[in-house]
Amino acid sequence: MARAKAAAKPKAPGTKKRRGVKLTPAQLSPANLALDPLPENLAALADAVAGDGGRVLAAYREPLGGHPLMLVALPLDTIVPTPFQRDISDTHVRRLTHAMDKTKRYLDPIIVVREPTELGRYWTPNGYHRLTALKELDAKTVVALLVPERAVAYQILALNIEKAHNLREKSIGVRRMYIDLAAMPDMKQKEEDFALEFEEPALATLGFAYEERGRLSGGAYHPILRKVDKWLPGRLEDAMEQRRERAKLLLAFDEAVQAVVDKLKEKGMTSPYLRNFVISRVNPLRFIKGEPPPVDELLPSMAKRARGMNVDKINPGDVARSGGPPAGDE
Repeated sequence: MARAKAAAKPKAPGTKKRRGVKLTPAQLSPANLALDPLPENLAALADAVAGDGGRVLAAYREPLGGHPLMLVALPLDTIVPTPFQRDISDTHVRRLTHAMDKTKRYLDPIIVVREPTELGRYWTPNGYHRLTALKELDAKTVVALLVPERAVAYQILALNIEKAHNLREKSIGVRRMYIDLAAMPDMKQKEEDFALEFEEPALATLGFAYEERGRLSGGAYHPILRKVDKWLPGRLEDAMEQRRERAKLLLAFDEAVQAVVDKLKEKGMTSPYLRNFVISRVNPLRFIKGEPPPVDELLPSMAKRARGMNVDKINPGDVARSGGPPAGDE
């Protein structure tokens, strides 16, 4: 008779197993988290912190994966945002500043990695707004969680819930990471190796498109790109040129669409959904069964269709019938 399986530990109410999650927690008890004395590699990092004018307050293993962390106090001027960080939101900084002013407390440590640059000694991938708020309040010191591994600075953006990114911010952040990673010596990984950091191929294409055209209505094109854009093969540095070319195809399509939108406006049409109407008219994907064409073929084909549209055959009723919120978010 087969040996009976051990009874599975009951899950906490309201929890469930997420598809694709393979992590097995380290199962460390509270008594096993403290690191005392420091391992050799952390001792060297602690010495570097002291040399930077900071101080290690505590060292421990984080309870999920058992990886070492240090709680440190650092001079504020030694920390800068990562090069691939999203742009600052003045509204968010103002809210943080007023909240800190009211509570007279700073309770949420930022995360940093030690990465000496011309501008600072540490990068923060998720604390730019809090860092800016502290500077506005003329603070001199910040408490931070110091992560020994530099690569975590890229991965940590997936955990950044300080403020939700919109499509434009996500895309620009992916482009900045892409450029920074591609420039690393001995970088042999390909795009798909950074699927966690980049999230999806469409964001990489949009990111390089935003680099050339900051006011691009990316949300109108995102649904199409999500269906047909794929990870590119080859080393990141080599793939980047092809990614830029793909962004140029998107911009050429955008120009063709904008030309039609301008003509419709000249006819007196003022719907906020004109761009989406034009895109839907030239989008063949809804009629294609099976595998869609490659994005490098689809975008020029759609641009050609847009340039051939006869706006004299379009009336306001056509646009009204296709009304609705724009696809995607900006």
